[in-house]
Amino acid sequence: MNEGGGDEGKEKDSVKYISGIYHTHIMKKTTKQNRNVLVGVIKSRKDLRILLKDGWYRIPLIHVPKRKFSYIAFYQPISFGKNGKRIEYYARVGKRVIVQRINLLPKEKNHPRAHDKYVKIQCEEIIKLPRAIKNIMPRRVSFGFTTIKTLLSARNILELFGVPQTEEIIKKELWCAGMKAVREFPVSVNGKRYRIDFALFYKKGNIAIECDNDKAHRNKTQKRKDKIRDSILCRHGWRVIRLREKDIIERPDRCIARIKKLM
Repeated sequence: MNEGGGDEGKEKDSVKYISGIYHTHIMKKTTKQNRNVLVGVIKSRKDLRILLKDGWYRIPLIHVPKRKFSYIAFYQPISFGKNGKRIEYYARVGKRVIVQRINLLPKEKNHPRAHDKYVKIQCEEIIKLPRAIKNIMPRRVSFGFTTIKTLLSARNILELFGVPQTEEIIKKELWCAGMKAVREFPVSVNGKRYRIDFALFYKKGNIAIECDNDKAHRNKTQKRKDKIRDSILCRHGWRVIRLREKDIIERPDRCIARIKKLM
């Protein structure tokens, strides 16, 4: 399992466009102390049942964040199926004790980390969010911090962490440039389904525009998957262009210029 908290922080995240550059602004009154909601991961349905029934959550001692937190928000990964890639529950943090894993889960005495130390966190109250916070990009989720105000208002994971929504920026830029793009265009190739961030259709051929967030696309595994996907699309008549988060935010005009060169 991994982990989260919050306070009625005075933070306000926004993305503004100034002189060709999108800026993420965080109001000066926001401090690290405001971000006392720890966002962590519930790795399995069994762990979720433990949380809801017995009211506790565990974190490996070596991975416990140094920053103090008053709440935990629980992210359910893709392994949860239709209920995955989202946050549905959060809780106020109560008593914390350090115990060996085998004492928490005695039926798993042969687990490779059975004798490792964990922090057992008792949750004072487990609350279901009125609206699940979905991972729409998707973006890899591990430990992170946010405010209780943001947790209760965020519509997706990007908003939760104050990450610029690169697709919204490109959508606006394409519209301003008079390019009629189809968003989230589905493509089926050899039984596999892909979803293209933006698709453009011209006489010279189809263009697939992918908006790559830095965190989600910087690891070697994801880069390899991206290359395979691009190769498959190219073999089926698509020209693929990948736009980096940094370029989208700082120089969206250059991104549009790159797209125009392919038209």
